[in-house]
Amino acid sequence: MVRVRVVGVALDSSGQHVILLGPHDEAPAASRVLPIWIGEQEATSIFVAVEGAATPRPLAHDLMKSMLEALEASVERVEVTRIDGGTYYAEITLATSAGVRTIDARPSDAVALAARTGSPLFVADAVFDEAGLPAEVAGVVDEEARLEEFKRFLDDVDPEDFRE
Repeated sequence: MVRVRVVGVALDSSGQHVILLGPHDEAPAASRVLPIWIGEQEATSIFVAVEGAATPRPLAHDLMKSMLEALEASVERVEVTRIDGGTYYAEITLATSAGVRTIDARPSDAVALAARTGSPLFVADAVFDEAGLPAEVAGVVDEEARLEEFKRFLDDVDPEDFRE
């Protein structure tokens, strides 16, 4: 299993929503990513959670989190376990008063819940091997690296360079 994080929520060239999962410890543009195509509502829910944005009313995944809290259960981990015929499968592992329980879930729902609960997110090695892409192919840009490069440029630039 590879620990991952959401490195992007985007639209592909045909207008379909996609989440990009990349290794947790690596800069987004320096590694490979796993694209998973999802619905618009799920994309919005994941984006809201990752950005920490407030919504006027709870979304479905906020409700899931509240229900778990009310039942004194917690999300231990989320795993994208396999891909079969282009369909991804995920599992949510819960710690409950009745013990550890594992629940089958759509990856989009599992990722949205993990983003809200701060739970670790994993992808099976076989899934990354089958469907992972180099980050540059997926169009992932390491914004921090670009910002550092721009700062270096500003530090080194000489106003004389711009005189004619």
